[in-house]
Amino acid sequence: MVSFNSRLNTDNSQLPLEVWAGVECTVNRVGDEYFDQLERNGHATRLDDLDLFAELGIKAIRYPVLWERTAPDGLENADWSWADERLGRLRELGINPIVGLVHHGSGPRHTSLIDPEFPEKLALYARAVAERYPWVTHYTPVNEPLTTARFSGMYGHWYPHGGDELTFLRALLGECRGVALSMKAIREVNPNAQLVQTDDLGKIYSTPKLAYQAEFENERRWLSFDLLCGRVTPTHRMGGHLRYCGISEAELEWFLENPCPPDIIGINHYLTSDRFLDERKERYPTSSHGGNGRDEYADVEAVRVCAEGAAGPRNLLLEAWERYKLPLAITEAHLSCTREEQLRWLYEVWNAALQLRDQGVDVRAVTAWALLGSYDWNSLVTRSVGYYESGVFDLRSSRPRPTAIAKMIRDLSAGRKPDHPLLDTPGWWHRQERLLYPAVSCGVEVGGEKRDERVTSSSSSPSPLAIVGARGTLGRAFARLCELRGISYRLLTRQEMDIADPASVDAVLTQLKPWAVVNAAGYVRVDDAEREPHVCLRVNAEGPAILAAACAQHNVGLLTFSSDLVFDGAVFNPYVESDAVAPLNVYGCSKAMAEKLVLKVNPASLVIRTSAFFGPWDDYNFVTIALRQLSAGNTFVAAEDAIVSPTYVPDLVHASLDLLIDGESGLWHLANKGAIAWADLARLAAKTAGFNPSNVIALPTQELGLTAKRPTYSVLGSNRGELMSSLDSAMSRYFDECQRF
Repeated sequence: MVSFNSRLNTDNSQLPLEVWAGVECTVNRVGDEYFDQLERNGHATRLDDLDLFAELGIKAIRYPVLWERTAPDGLENADWSWADERLGRLRELGINPIVGLVHHGSGPRHTSLIDPEFPEKLALYARAVAERYPWVTHYTPVNEPLTTARFSGMYGHWYPHGGDELTFLRALLGECRGVALSMKAIREVNPNAQLVQTDDLGKIYSTPKLAYQAEFENERRWLSFDLLCGRVTPTHRMGGHLRYCGISEAELEWFLENPCPPDIIGINHYLTSDRFLDERKERYPTSSHGGNGRDEYADVEAVRVCAEGAAGPRNLLLEAWERYKLPLAITEAHLSCTREEQLRWLYEVWNAALQLRDQGVDVRAVTAWALLGSYDWNSLVTRSVGYYESGVFDLRSSRPRPTAIAKMIRDLSAGRKPDHPLLDTPGWWHRQERLLYPAVSCGVEVGGEKRDERVTSSSSSPSPLAIVGARGTLGRAFARLCELRGISYRLLTRQEMDIADPASVDAVLTQLKPWAVVNAAGYVRVDDAEREPHVCLRVNAEGPAILAAACAQHNVGLLTFSSDLVFDGAVFNPYVESDAVAPLNVYGCSKAMAEKLVLKVNPASLVIRTSAFFGPWDDYNFVTIALRQLSAGNTFVAAEDAIVSPTYVPDLVHASLDLLIDGESGLWHLANKGAIAWADLARLAAKTAGFNPSNVIALPTQELGLTAKRPTYSVLGSNRGELMSSLDSAMSRYFDECQRF
């Protein structure tokens, strides 16, 4: 078998573009507290994650053997057991580790990024790693030195919380010296060891007035690579600035005497990394305002203002190639967004790499980042609140659940072209709705040419998502959010497709050729169903079964909905998917029958049980009706003894779409986390809205004059995955959206 090392030294034109992957493994320090992603994502205790990773077909993995975790109290007290087990298993699986030693960290407590001895201390640890694992050939001693130095030394987010240019530069030079000394120590053990050096190369754009600042920042972004490559000579464009800030000639000469050019330059590119500077601050929120001591300006995401779009992965790779002529890899490709946008972004990065290879650029790999997702990066990991972004796997299930990204990686690893129909639509960063501010011409320039990298659909009419139930709350919500997410759809009335009529269903599926169908239609009048059971059963049970059979015949995905009313309330713990159904009324019977029939004729169907809708876009849900009555000064009557798990409709639609795109099937429970009586839900809404909650009149269910019997407890839990936020969070967002709507 050809080794990883020999592959990397072979003519790249003879080898396919490789798929690598990485685990978000940041261990950063804020004050005296360490934030450890491996503890948060559970990989610290799950060895069998590695088997899941191997099933993706990846060639290599960026993998942590972090200084802070292995030797927090000095090398003499190092605990290698975790790394021994994991690296040994990776070796057995044939996955080559690219070992990281510091990932956005500052080392153990006895050092920091501005400790003059940080480089030597890191090198001692690097040597110990190499001696323990002499077969490891690829290393990233310090991940993203420039980015880490900015966050730690300039912006003050991370330890040692510096806030000036000199602290930033001291941190950066210390990290880069640490990389060079670490590789020297590693190569004394393994002369063939390779350096895969990563950094974020976000590009800066600006108005003409601020061109000087953009030029400065665009030159500064190369500093980590320039230092390692021995390029920061006395005539370097940043040389004067470095000396002005207090960096000595001797410090810079050290890098000229000890060059350590990367064997592979790893580019970590995120959409938010590209920035736009504008002195017209009034156009932008005050949170974006800042300055450089000479001018005041707003600093915003370029993608939100540049008419042509930002540089994009292709242009950044090309810039790096033209500057260094060293092998390249995208070492992080990740997007915090909805599932289809994550797919679109990864595929765009992959195609950019392929295009450049065709032009002779030595691009080795694209790395699917955040295999297990990440925590609290929306606050730059400055606090721990549990904000989770899913990745290749979703951790909100009992074990890591592969998402649609996992299938894409398996396809790319095997040389297959991904075929998901949602790839036919450009990502949000190419659509007009990305522009939050007045559009400005930025002019994406590479090699003197202006390039517009906007992507157009490969088909003038992408395969749509068919949504049944044009007049219902759920159907309209699906249409609204598909519009937002760039999912082509067709919203169908009962006249356009009657799901209880096989001929009607077959005709529409034949004509539309949808990639999936969402059945958001149904008979929802629970009490009326007791008087007209045949109508309820036809719409809620027979129709979905007919639709499911047709979808199976046409090889089309199906998402349909059920209810918490399939349960009888005899328990007082949240119901999970495997619990037996025992409906108390006709409506519940119709839903239970639908579940059984749909999954019998089409086991690939996705059936979602949900409960107690409320949302901002219709006038007839419980919360909206309660607030309308209370705002008019009226009392509002609700049950005090029926406990439910309310469901915020936008959350339900987003989670349902993600599961559908992931190809999930069978029964799923989706409801916001929380158990509450109807009367208490009304009081919660009243309190949040500023109304008097005492105007809510709580009565026993039996005194409300309802025809259909209802369970006293129908809270939904899940043994498949809890994907929804808390009820308090949902209620807060409900009011925010109502104010906008």
